[in-house]
Amino acid sequence: MTSTTAELEALLMQRSLTDAQLLAAADAAADFRILPNATVLKIGGQSVIDRGRAAVYPLVDEIVAARKGHKLLIGTGAGTRARHIYSIAAGLNLPAGLLSQLGGSVADQNAAMLGQLLAKHGISAVDGAGLSSVPLFLAEVNAVVFSGMPPYKLWMRPAAEGVIPPYRTDAGCFLVAEQFGCRAMIYVKDENGLYTENPKTSKNATFIPKISVDEMKAKGLQDSILEFPVLDLLKNARHVREVQVVNGLVPGNLTRALAGEHVGTIITAS
Repeated sequence: MTSTTAELEALLMQRSLTDAQLLAAADAAADFRILPNATVLKIGGQSVIDRGRAAVYPLVDEIVAARKGHKLLIGTGAGTRARHIYSIAAGLNLPAGLLSQLGGSVADQNAAMLGQLLAKHGISAVDGAGLSSVPLFLAEVNAVVFSGMPPYKLWMRPAAEGVIPPYRTDAGCFLVAEQFGCRAMIYVKDENGLYTENPKTSKNATFIPKISVDEMKAKGLQDSILEFPVLDLLKNARHVREVQVVNGLVPGNLTRALAGEHVGTIITAS
């Protein structure tokens, strides 16, 4: 169905927001990409930042060099400290919304630390409403740091099982990439990508260079490298139809991925 602006407005005034005809008309409306030339990087909390100077400093140097030719939105994970907080809060029977706030505070700390390391290069960390200033930072210095935890807080959707927030920093960074209409989403972790089993514990783990969301689910790998909800977000995305997972502990991997090389694992929506 092709609708004019007037027809869409009429439907919005007359119908429920879940009306099938209204949804079809809205879906047919032109889609605008806000930052089509930017790439979102997710720097793992446990996999990278928690390793300290040996892991973070080389990656900082690589980011500084890469931003000369790329516009970068750099999201941070939460990592081990968040897991400690989740353990205590879950033991106290606190709800997912409280755990979301607590986990977000750790991702905020990691963003602050990474922002300070990049400060002398003019790269700043922003939070909350500061995301509205991202275009200015990208225009001036080609990079900005943000906390990867989505700001759902008490409005976090509870998980089907347990109280661990289902939408954490992998999902938060993906949502930023999708909503801004970015060109790419790269997850920087401590493994070469996706394997058939956990390579840290299994000698029989086989590397998977490329796979679709449906294939991952069919193989039971939906929660093996990214947070489970990311796959559904990717499946339903309009702009970011694939994500790339690279090993940030290997010098040059991030630079190669930004250049469009097939480094690590690529997960596709279809």
